[in-house]
Amino acid sequence: MRTEKHPDLTDPRVGAPFFSTWRVGTPERQRLTVEAVRHTWERRPWPANGLLGYHVYAGHDGTTVMHYSQWRGEQDYEAYLKTHRQERVDEIDTVVPGIERVGLRRYRRRRSRERAAGDVRVPGLIVTVRIDFEDAGRREEWVDLVLKALEDDVEGHAGLVSAHFHLSTDGGHVLNYAEWESAAAYDRALAAPSTDAWERVRTFDGLVGSTGSRYTHALGLVPG
Repeated sequence: MRTEKHPDLTDPRVGAPFFSTWRVGTPERQRLTVEAVRHTWERRPWPANGLLGYHVYAGHDGTTVMHYSQWRGEQDYEAYLKTHRQERVDEIDTVVPGIERVGLRRYRRRRSRERAAGDVRVPGLIVTVRIDFEDAGRREEWVDLVLKALEDDVEGHAGLVSAHFHLSTDGGHVLNYAEWESAAAYDRALAAPSTDAWERVRTFDGLVGSTGSRYTHALGLVPG
């Protein structure tokens, strides 16, 4: 069934969080894609007991759609892939032909800056940032450094609701999924004066580069 709630990325049942991106070309095709996903999924039974939630996001660039699925384990996804995925993809492609599926990425959540107790804000903006490293072994150290910088810079990140750091299972990068109060709040944080802690984050040895994207939560689906 559909839900308006944003996903809980700290749900301890989630052993395999997956992210993927589709390029669809235009804002109108983006809207049609979200609707096609909704219709395709809602008219079928929930496909797997091991799938805890499936969420779709509209990119602010007007050309992309991001998918976030919460699986108990990778074996649950593999079973879904063999039995249910293709029929859903085929139906969506009938409505919106020519979707470019960039690829599915598999992760393990490392750590989070969780929502504060009593914080009931509904995120108005989702930001994902992919951070690439020369040495996969240093990713956890970098995540710890970022969380310490956030802890010491509460005022500069007042608009941040939560941030969740994931390590790619292929060893190459970190993905930060951050919930912000609004796009304006995120822009204020970007424009805030840098601190020594943030300079250490940005100049971390072995960090190759980063790519960020902005999204709006467009569709949430959970077992009925």
